[in-house]
Amino acid sequence: MLVAPSILSADFGNLAKDVQAICEAGCDLVHVDVMDGHFVPNLTIGPVVVSAVAKAATKPLDIHLMVENNSFFVDLFAPLKPGYISFHIEEEKHPHRLIQKIRSLGIKPAITLNPHTPPEAIEFLLADVDMVLLMSVNPGFGGQKFIPSVLERVKRLKALIQKHNPSCLIEVDGGVNNQNIEDLKVAGVDVVVAGSYVFGHKEGYTKAIESLK
Repeated sequence: MLVAPSILSADFGNLAKDVQAICEAGCDLVHVDVMDGHFVPNLTIGPVVVSAVAKAATKPLDIHLMVENNSFFVDLFAPLKPGYISFHIEEEKHPHRLIQKIRSLGIKPAITLNPHTPPEAIEFLLADVDMVLLMSVNPGFGGQKFIPSVLERVKRLKALIQKHNPSCLIEVDGGVNNQNIEDLKVAGVDVVVAGSYVFGHKEGYTKAIESLK
């Protein structure tokens, strides 16, 4: 299991130190939630702050766009050379064009699905992406409870991926912890995003990440 701690739950007063700490603790990706206050009812961080995160990180950035006007935001964050940029299918009118644009910039493209969006909605895009992110909470805020129906959606998505692009990863974001990690693995998840579980773990970041792996 690959672990991508979400810096949404980090201490923003000590952000560089927290990013360095999760990388040293064994994370695989650094998950960055970008929210614009329009697609979701919250505002987070822009490219200036994420640039500081990129300098502190020794693992690739996993940028999750929760925004309107995806192409504009891809242009903002592409110079930081993240490992992945994911966008919400619910917002994008021209997903294939955007996928091509992200890949042309040397970044791995990923698609995100909200809890109500069926995996079948992106079946004919799967051959062109490197990862699909399934939200297991409603996007916009950290610390929410895991929506159990995501496990069935993972299984449906896994079947489609095996058919169209077996190398495509499945990522799940929201409410992930040591109580549901085994079920996620069995269902077919490759990468988990964990914010409050990692940054709020009583025994530290290393123990938190190890418990998920």
